[in-house]
Amino acid sequence: MLKTLRRILAVIMFVLVTFLFVDVTGFAARWFSWAASLQFIPALLALNVAAVAVVIVATLLFGRLYCSVVCPLGIFQDIVSHIRNAVSRRFGKRHFYTFHRALPWLRWSFFALFLAALVAGIMVIPALLEPYSAYGRMATNLLAPLYSWGNNLLAAAAASADSYAFSGVECWYRGNTALLVSVVTFAIVGIFALDGRTYCNSFCPVGTLLGFISRWSWFKIRVDESRCNHCGACSRFCKSHCIDSPNSVVDASRCVVCGNCLGHCRQGALQFSRPLPKAVAAKTGTASSTTPDNASETSRRAFLITTATMAAGAAMAQAEKKVDGGLAVIEDKTVPERRQRILPPGAESEGHLHQHCTACQLCISQCPNGVLRPSTDFSHFMQPEMGYEHGYCRPECNRCGEVCPNNAIRLVDLAEKCSTKIGTARVIRENCLMNERKLCGNCAHHCPAGAISIVPLNPDDETPKYGPVVDAERCIGCGACENLCPVRPISAIIVDGIQQQRTI
Repeated sequence: MLKTLRRILAVIMFVLVTFLFVDVTGFAARWFSWAASLQFIPALLALNVAAVAVVIVATLLFGRLYCSVVCPLGIFQDIVSHIRNAVSRRFGKRHFYTFHRALPWLRWSFFALFLAALVAGIMVIPALLEPYSAYGRMATNLLAPLYSWGNNLLAAAAASADSYAFSGVECWYRGNTALLVSVVTFAIVGIFALDGRTYCNSFCPVGTLLGFISRWSWFKIRVDESRCNHCGACSRFCKSHCIDSPNSVVDASRCVVCGNCLGHCRQGALQFSRPLPKAVAAKTGTASSTTPDNASETSRRAFLITTATMAAGAAMAQAEKKVDGGLAVIEDKTVPERRQRILPPGAESEGHLHQHCTACQLCISQCPNGVLRPSTDFSHFMQPEMGYEHGYCRPECNRCGEVCPNNAIRLVDLAEKCSTKIGTARVIRENCLMNERKLCGNCAHHCPAGAISIVPLNPDDETPKYGPVVDAERCIGCGACENLCPVRPISAIIVDGIQQQRTI
């Protein structure tokens, strides 16, 4: 029963987190962003006391259920293991696990590296090791494009039947670096997962920390030595390699409470239970006097309690596509050379974003306007930055702040966003159509801040030449002018970021 409950909850959480990264409608961001807020490291960086407290208390009570039920990378490893076992059975072979002695020096070395890099502000290392962010990049760069293409196929089929059940979305390539990192992460974690939870118990900093806490968990897998015949069945099905069957010892720091061992012990020697008072244990002559039936009932009750606890904590934690309209083939815009990169509204400054962002890329996958993409600069590797080749930062959207679990992008209300300065536009005169006395003025017509005016550049001439002029004090850097400028491949007006965002 414990195993079944865990699997159901793990599937629900995995689907919700994955849906957050691939959804193209905004529905997931509106209703399920709490699933990202419950992730341990993002909650820690966001100072989300409720979510952190729920995870720690649940670990002290029931062990590393977080790794088995909440962490998407842990559940991904279980899926890979399950597929490998199914394939082995299909070819007439059974894959069994074996007990491995713990390697604390390896686990704590990676944890020390993670912690030192976090304190020093070298966020590329925490971003690569943090499990939620690692899975987020895989979902964003490997799964989300497939989901979007499938959505567009359905939209095309619906349109041919005069139906508007689906709406097409723009699919664009976010760069080689992010794709390469995602593929390498997928390969490394997938290879380790072929033999169970090796990555969790050797490299993952969250697994190391929660494993340390779970040594003192109240409920844990316990061995009744009076029933155990040391057959080794439990060890053969333990994907965490943590059951030493000959010595009847379960390493609670590596156990993720998957329940596999409970279902394969024919002697009823394994129980997920609380410790008994010493007097009772001495009287019965066993480590626990709970019968198998009672132990099963205790396990069910304990698991339901922790599920309710985590659900309560989650509750506490809490496209528009641009159409050009022409029939001619339009040349794609290319990324201009900016004086400083542009950060999303609410990121506040380079320092704030750098110290809080673990590059999970949920904001990038959820941006309905296509303005966020991962940075390739090593100093802020894979963290979000803005570009206006595919859209602009619309005043009515604050999706990135809604979904960010780290508080790296602070949620600003829409009224505040309209007056939050994230950059300043500048005109490239030699690119402008009006420089050739052609009628345009697109940038001025679409500026939501009214910061661009079309004025005579040489008013003393008999036939003055007109062109756009930017009021730097009114410009908020939304990028509408750059995106909607008809000049290709480099717009005649581009936006540069600023050091510190401010309200104007």
